Amino acid sequence: MILEGKLKKYKILITGGAGFIGSHVVRRLVNNYDNYSIYNLDALTYAGNLENLKDIEERPNYTFLHGNINDETFINSIFDKFMFDSVIHLAAESHVDRSITDPLVFVKTNILGTINLLNAFKSLWFDNWDGKKFYHISTDEVYGSLDDLDLFLETNPYKPNSPYSASKASSDHFVRAYGETYKMPYLISNCSNNYGPCQFPEKLIPLFINNIIDDKELPLYGDGNNIRDWLYVIDHAIAIDLIFHKGENHNTYNIGGFNEWKNIDLIKLLCNLMDDKLGRAIGNSQKLITYVKDRPGHDRRYAIDASKLKTKLGWTPSVTFKEGLSKTIDWYLSNQKWLANINSGEYMSYYKNQYSEL
Repeated sequence: MILEGKLKKYKILITGGAGFIGSHVVRRLVNNYDNYSIYNLDALTYAGNLENLKDIEERPNYTFLHGNINDETFINSIFDKFMFDSVIHLAAESHVDRSITDPLVFVKTNILGTINLLNAFKSLWFDNWDGKKFYHISTDEVYGSLDDLDLFLETNPYKPNSPYSASKASSDHFVRAYGETYKMPYLISNCSNNYGPCQFPEKLIPLFINNIIDDKELPLYGDGNNIRDWLYVIDHAIAIDLIFHKGENHNTYNIGGFNEWKNIDLIKLLCNLMDDKLGRAIGNSQKLITYVKDRPGHDRRYAIDASKLKTKLGWTPSVTFKEGLSKTIDWYLSNQKWLANINSGEYMSYYKNQYSEL
């Protein structure tokens, strides 16, 4: 599905575009809208990887900008220089465990960095909002933990339980506040857990794929019965494309996979798929599961009601979880050099070779 394709020429700043979700969004927009100018801003911290975008880096409608959203002077300078009429804001610190260790980093990036972008966008277009869009990508974790039968709705109150989710909740509030105070056109989407190609192997699925390949323990928090709704990252990119083009101004859209799994059941499925693909006896990798102490503030269940997105904009997931998980495993097995570069830190050399100033 290609939307508005030749009708308007957007100049879109995508923040965090070298990261996991961001790289899929950048690729989709660059490939589908050759009349758009797509600017990928990324600080290239540990989870940003330009190797994710090697296939499009020479495209004429794509520009990479190396910088940090925490740098207010830099952010103002690129808005003045490139005159972005739209922002798709994905740049964020996103790992809950890291937020427990160092909350202040999450405050700086997720809250203050977002405010820097909002201020720059406001300063540039305050007297002319027509055709402008500020699209903020958030998480379902802002809603807190669910009871057994509930689902997250766009109208749910915020009840964040980790420094990460608290920082994202704050950034959501600031985006809405700028919309109300300054009449800034905005969109917000809150997504469930993503999985798929190019995800940094600190998150559950790529971490366990990596560990199964190396025959290492699979550390599982608590009793393994925490429940998450899983969303294939390419379906997420499709939803972002759709919301950007067709979403109603000053609206929030939940994006979920209609796909709840207990962690232990997910891991057992992953183990069996990996055993089959690696030619091992089915059940062999399940022996690697090791229960570890639960993390503080670990929400019991997340589950998104994405019916608004389905009903209003016609979006539904394109794959079942088993299909998406199989595709994800295949990608990691076919890209073990990428994975090895991540594990060794060698992926940083790609930046230096491609961008000598980094």
